Amino acid sequence: MKFPGSVLASVFLFVAETTVALYLSSTYRSAGDRMWQALTLLFSLLPCALVQLTLLFVHRDLSRDRPLVLLLHLLQLGPLFRCFEVFCIYCQSGHVEEPYVSITKKRQMPKNGFSEEIEKEVGQAEGKLFTHRSAFSRASVIQAFLGSAPQLTLQLYISVVQQDVTVGRSLFMTLSLLSIVYGALRCNILAIKIKYDEYEVKVKPLAYVCIFLWRSFEIATRVVVLVLFTSVLKTWVVADVFVNFLSFFLYPWILFWCSGSPFPENIEKALSRVGTTIVLCFLTLLYAGINMFCWSAVQLKINSPDLISKSQNWYRLLVYYMLRFIENAFLLLMWYLHKTDIYMYVCAPLLILQLLIGYCTAILFMLVFYQFFHPCKKLFSTSVSEGFRAWFKCVFCACRHQRSCQLAGKTDQRSSEDRDETPSSSKISSVPSQILNTDEFCSV
Repeated sequence: MKFPGSVLASVFLFVAETTVALYLSSTYRSAGDRMWQALTLLFSLLPCALVQLTLLFVHRDLSRDRPLVLLLHLLQLGPLFRCFEVFCIYCQSGHVEEPYVSITKKRQMPKNGFSEEIEKEVGQAEGKLFTHRSAFSRASVIQAFLGSAPQLTLQLYISVVQQDVTVGRSLFMTLSLLSIVYGALRCNILAIKIKYDEYEVKVKPLAYVCIFLWRSFEIATRVVVLVLFTSVLKTWVVADVFVNFLSFFLYPWILFWCSGSPFPENIEKALSRVGTTIVLCFLTLLYAGINMFCWSAVQLKINSPDLISKSQNWYRLLVYYMLRFIENAFLLLMWYLHKTDIYMYVCAPLLILQLLIGYCTAILFMLVFYQFFHPCKKLFSTSVSEGFRAWFKCVFCACRHQRSCQLAGKTDQRSSEDRDETPSSSKISSVPSQILNTDEFCSV
């Protein structure tokens, strides 16, 4: 049975970030910064409450008689109790005989064009561990993008405005960045497992390293760009965030309304229509929060039973990174034009170049992951290298066609000039001949 390391990592980041947030808020209170204290507590306690609700919802504890569990979740101690329960199940799994097992069927990755279907026995303990892992993975994503991402942006902004980075704040920003990167990594793994549910997916360590580097560069550069722009244009950043957030929030609903599909009723049997609507709105809220800072790796599809599209849309991925790169470059340009005296000792062109290169480095690691380390790359209809070859071929053919059209146009222009010159020269040559004939005629 697999060691529940992901559960331990999620609980560690949750406890560490919450503890440091409470300590940092107390330092803001001592310094008289009431606004920073309120925002720090808001971005810390709100995702905590959402994490508790997620764990309760996944395990369906509201419909069961477990008052102690409900009390611990109300006291914000639910993740600790769940982690303790996970390790109790893991330690007892080899000593207690399973009363019954279930059989799951998974297909292996194609080898030499063939894919075999294998059967696997799953006991009660392993099934419970799978449910806990799934719940903590979703909780990590919520904690990362509805708590850690705004928290990191806030603390970095405070550091820039005050021109001071304390030990507590630097530790808090480090933990927040790790939490966001880990949440993005879990989002990638969840997307792969949902899209290729019928296959046995095994993610290699190098794939984790590549995703970690990809997400680290992408999120770090995005947060720095937003902070720099906010420090000089506070009003306009609200418009930028609002447009980004509203676009990603409404996009899945617009696709759902355009499809003409009926309202989904199979998310949870115990939920009413209002409850289902609230859950879907929360999912689109989380989807928008993820896409504010990085590529979500999933396409939310409301009319699908899994709520996630299983198709690999390279065009949407390309459009997202192109638009995000253009937006980052524009925000950096606005910061450069309106920067204040607090950036007196900062080499602005070098900083802009470093941030743009950092974002391009994130894209490079993403392409490396999809080309070499994706666990289901054998199922892709086309690879990254083939896509680049096709793109270069199209560009080469277009340039060649344009050049041939220009050469043909020049040839036609020369031939037309030659045709225009030919009648005039014959006219000139005919005049002397007529004169010569007239003189000869007169002399006769």
